[in-house]
Amino acid sequence: MHGSIHRYLVCALIAAAVLAAGMMSAQAVTPKALRDQGFVRAAFANEVPYGYVNDEGRLTGESPEVAREVFKRMGVENIDGVLTEWASLLPGLNAQRWDLVAAGMFITPARCKEAAFSNPSYKIGQSFLVQQGNPHDLHSYADVADNPDVTLGVMAGAVERGYARDAGIPDDQIRELPDQSSMLAAVRTGRVDAAALTSVSIERMAQRGGERVERAEPFETPPEAVGYGGFAFRQADDELLAAFNEHLGEFIGSEEHLELVKPFGFTEANLPGDTTAETLCKGEG
Repeated sequence: MHGSIHRYLVCALIAAAVLAAGMMSAQAVTPKALRDQGFVRAAFANEVPYGYVNDEGRLTGESPEVAREVFKRMGVENIDGVLTEWASLLPGLNAQRWDLVAAGMFITPARCKEAAFSNPSYKIGQSFLVQQGNPHDLHSYADVADNPDVTLGVMAGAVERGYARDAGIPDDQIRELPDQSSMLAAVRTGRVDAAALTSVSIERMAQRGGERVERAEPFETPPEAVGYGGFAFRQADDELLAAFNEHLGEFIGSEEHLELVKPFGFTEANLPGDTTAETLCKGEG
């Protein structure tokens, strides 16, 4: 009796594993499938200059433009942009609402547990947006940690919260905000004393914010806060990721690439060099 039950359970487990494998295979997105449908769905969070919709209603930014070129080389002509909040990018990816995340997302060991990342397309440091004149003299995360009266705004789901905690900033000095617009408004109105993002984003926010705000200069970026941005794929889509990485490697660093990303504030100094997603996922970047 027990032997029969044991054999039944083993057979049931094998059948379930085969079914699960078949479902995983059916759900995997391949380059051919994308070529056949003629477009790829890319999620973005409306963060300038990484991925956003411009005044003409066109999806643009460093990440969508690089992805657009790479997919063209793969034979996929169009990108269908899907706007979502930053914190929903990876959950939506794994729920199959889109095929990749093209939002300038930093590649970190924690995120590598949720998604498979392309090799990086850029590297970049940090900065703060502050009120005009930088009244609290904030030039680093450590400066915020040293002043208990100061509050720091970070984007919900972004890496800056981790950088703040690593610098010793307690949670009651950190304010999570949904997007760049709310961060800019919070600094302008004094609801936070500074907002933390990458240096390119902060420069753009300072330009938009007018005379009431400015970029904190100079700014000391901790070594661990130098970020490498890439594209997130589902872990099941290994064939798609491999093809993307192949064409990405041929494109990054070329004259065509540098001209493409120049309008977004990226230069040769932002090239990722030989750093790979594999090393970044291990925390070795």
